[in-house]
Amino acid sequence: MKTPVLTAADGAEWEAGLVVALDRGDHDVSVVRRCVDIVDLLAVATTGQARAALVAAGLRRLDADAVDRLAAAEVAVVGVVRRGDDAAQERLSAIGVAFVVPDDADAAVVAAVIGDAIAAREGGLRAPRSFGDPTAATSMAIPPTLGATPVQLPTQRGSVIAVWGPTGAPGRTTVSVLVADELSRLTRSSLLIDADVYGGVVASVLGLLDESPGFAAACRQAGSARMDATALAALAWQLSPTLRVLTGLPRAERWPELRPAGVEAVLEAARSLADFTVVDCGFNLESDEELSFDTVAPRRNGATLAVLDRADVILAVGSADPIGMQRLVRGLAELRDAEVEAPVWVVLNRVRSSAVPGDVEVELTKALERFAGRRPAALLPMDLEPLDAALRVGKALGDIRPRSPLRLAAAELASALAGVDQPVRRRSRG
Repeated sequence: MKTPVLTAADGAEWEAGLVVALDRGDHDVSVVRRCVDIVDLLAVATTGQARAALVAAGLRRLDADAVDRLAAAEVAVVGVVRRGDDAAQERLSAIGVAFVVPDDADAAVVAAVIGDAIAAREGGLRAPRSFGDPTAATSMAIPPTLGATPVQLPTQRGSVIAVWGPTGAPGRTTVSVLVADELSRLTRSSLLIDADVYGGVVASVLGLLDESPGFAAACRQAGSARMDATALAALAWQLSPTLRVLTGLPRAERWPELRPAGVEAVLEAARSLADFTVVDCGFNLESDEELSFDTVAPRRNGATLAVLDRADVILAVGSADPIGMQRLVRGLAELRDAEVEAPVWVVLNRVRSSAVPGDVEVELTKALERFAGRRPAALLPMDLEPLDAALRVGKALGDIRPRSPLRLAAAELASALAGVDQPVRRRSRG
């Protein structure tokens, strides 16, 4: 039985001749449909009619997300490029197309490459997207579009820290900003990313313009071109020599711009740019949006799930009061059902004696152990006045109230994440 194959050439000259050659020859490959565009290709792929697809390098809207959708439909992708067009081959490699043939290749060669692509897919050997060697990465002065400053890249692969928490505003953004800032003060480079698809406010907290490109622009670029540390740094605000920020969506309805494939590519590039990447995530972990559609649908929570899947550590933030603890316990169960592999550190925020009778730290620890089987990694005290003072001027807490109890507790958490025995006390950045 011949292997069924789809083509999508967007009118390229090679398609007609190759289809005839494959059908007439003894190549065990048959073109079952010539798709008119990427939408047609994705729709046919989901029906299970084919095992591979030949796509033109110049096919409109061919990006990493489309390649991921084809992979989900168990369709191997083979790119077709003009002979000698290294730029097109590099672009295909960047979006995840590992198998490429020239447009004038013999039908036997094309059939052999299709067989290799199918074997690699069935063997689970999906080639990673390629990223440039960031040996000369630069970073932006504030704002991102006004200039570049040479930076020192990490000597080893960076870590991704996802900051997640259940519904009810337990303080995910507050913890994200605190941890990223304190990590940057431990002589480590830090990148803070706002990936909340329901209303990220990192830009507002730090007094930045959220109209700047930020994370959405990085995901769009990663979906259609090479994404490396240089490109990522060009989209980030730089608040200090060791702290950068990728702002979030200026409007929540723009969530479709944060496709999981783009998010994964940005996180991979971030590991080459910073020692620690701290990501402020949305609360929702539901992944069944596609059940309401006849075809594969965009997933609003796909960005959050992609971050959690790629994280090295997950900080689960909960509010230290009866309602917040109940939500946290339920949220931890949802996190377990999401089957994330990264270790989960529970962070109790807004700890105060007025909300919990008795010894607040002892009682909170006992409650968490009893209902969730975990111990808190950190207890961050309620410290409203310093937080308000920092928010009022759009600065980090360490710049405004370096000796506040909340800042000191956050510094201890950051030192634990960085593997430092004692927090390094440095003068605030003024």
